[in-house]
Amino acid sequence: MPILSRLLPHALLLLLLSSLAGCGEKPAKAQAPGGMPPPEVAVITVAAGNVTVSTELPGRVEATRTAQVRARVPGIVQKRLFTEGSEVKAGDVLYQIDPAQYKASLASAEASLARAQANLSLTSAKLERYQPLVQTNAISKQEFDDVLGAQKQATADVAAARAARESARLNLGYATVNAPISGRIGRALVTEGALVGQGEATPLAVVQQIDPIFVTMSQSSSEMQNLQRALADGRLKRLGKNAAQVTLVTEDGQKIGAPGKLLFAEMSVDESSGSVILRAQFPNPERSLLPGMYVRARLEQAVREQSITIPQQAVQRSSEGPSVLLVQADGKVAVRPIKTEGTIGDQWIVSEGLKAGDRVIVEGLQKARPGAAVKVVDWQKPGTAATKPAQAPAPAAAKPAAPTR
Repeated sequence: MPILSRLLPHALLLLLLSSLAGCGEKPAKAQAPGGMPPPEVAVITVAAGNVTVSTELPGRVEATRTAQVRARVPGIVQKRLFTEGSEVKAGDVLYQIDPAQYKASLASAEASLARAQANLSLTSAKLERYQPLVQTNAISKQEFDDVLGAQKQATADVAAARAARESARLNLGYATVNAPISGRIGRALVTEGALVGQGEATPLAVVQQIDPIFVTMSQSSSEMQNLQRALADGRLKRLGKNAAQVTLVTEDGQKIGAPGKLLFAEMSVDESSGSVILRAQFPNPERSLLPGMYVRARLEQAVREQSITIPQQAVQRSSEGPSVLLVQADGKVAVRPIKTEGTIGDQWIVSEGLKAGDRVIVEGLQKARPGAAVKVVDWQKPGTAATKPAQAPAPAAAKPAAPTR
């Protein structure tokens, strides 16, 4: 018993030391160096497909129809009957010029016509009486010819009087200035009380049709020749009839309004600029496109079959040319030189260096080093909703323990 009492403190001390040593082993294992985790990069898997080849061209907006409203007869403007900047229809009254003198001219022309018609009736009746007399030699042939000439002269006078009356009626109608076409009218170029049409056709206003609207573009003749050679060589395929669309874009590539259609291309090259003029038509129901605006038009011209495209941000450029970073089958990064042939939107068209199935790094290029392993995730284009990871099922509720006896 005394021996046990002497050994008991030593045993407790050993047990305490062993328990402390056991507690210190676990943190040591947790803090054991295991290396930094591989960096995460976002990649896309390359796939080939048909790509519509388009080019951006400078253009200028033009009205489909423009009519300059002018005074066709001289006079004083009495009224302006439209609101500046409003929509008008063909035939709407825009101005009223003082019609007093034109009403008087019409009345005088009608009186002259009545006088000519009365003279014609008189000479026609006289000719009718002289007709049987000349056949019986009751009158001379000369007298009959004089009456016949007078009757023809009276007929001509009636025709001239009718023409004068029509001219007076037209002038009276021109005193009321109507809209020649439907469209939007601009500002008034004259005010009430102004003398117009004195020696020249005074401009009064301008009416423009802007729905639909035209955009006139210019493309260099060298670009058009390159396109024609590519079509002839079979590198590109022509679009179907009426399939070519034209889209207006802003400086940062955002679309403006609805797509339009190409109407025609000039058959000759402008000698001063060396370019070919093209015209497209666009719907403009909101009247957001105004004549005179400068825009950029993206014109679809052909189709490139089985082409590879990658985001522009994935391409790195150096003195040796463009290249991309790939993730190989073993999960390590490799550099691949490529060749590009133009852009489509925010994508590069790759002609050499990539094949379907290659995984190209789009984001995380700064963290990726050639030969190093990386963690791969799918790249999500900005503005697209990322797919939510599937949620793990909720753990089942634990069964109550059986009662102990």
